Amino acid sequence: QVQLVESGGGLVQAGGSLRLSCAASGLTFSSYAMGWFRQAPGKEREFVAAVNGRGSNILYGDSVKGRFTISRDNAKNTVYLQMNSLKFEDTAVYYCAAPSRSLRYWDYGAREYYDYWGQGTQVTVSS
Repeated sequence: QVQLVESGGGLVQAGGSLRLSCAASGLTFSSYAMGWFRQAPGKEREFVAAVNGRGSNILYGDSVKGRFTISRDNAKNTVYLQMNSLKFEDTAVYYCAAPSRSLRYWDYGAREYYDYWGQGTQVTVSS
């Protein structure tokens, strides 16, 4: 049974930083891409970032490029999202996601290709 558990969310002032973690179990972690998505109230779930199994291919959503960094530690079965220069509009519930098969790079941003989701962690940025 695949489990994804996010942590690290919280309240931060605009311009500040947070680091999210997602601990995975029940899958051969290093074999799969991992993604981060977010959902603000009243909005659709939005792609944030994804990284391939080796950590060598990374894709970012346009709204976070240059501010967020995704990374992974395969020895710890954990994927991270370092968020810098946070803005009020980054406020959302952040979800970690994993597919059940290998993804092509151009599919990284499509939520329909992810089969497993964490429970989410709230990030609130005060202006």
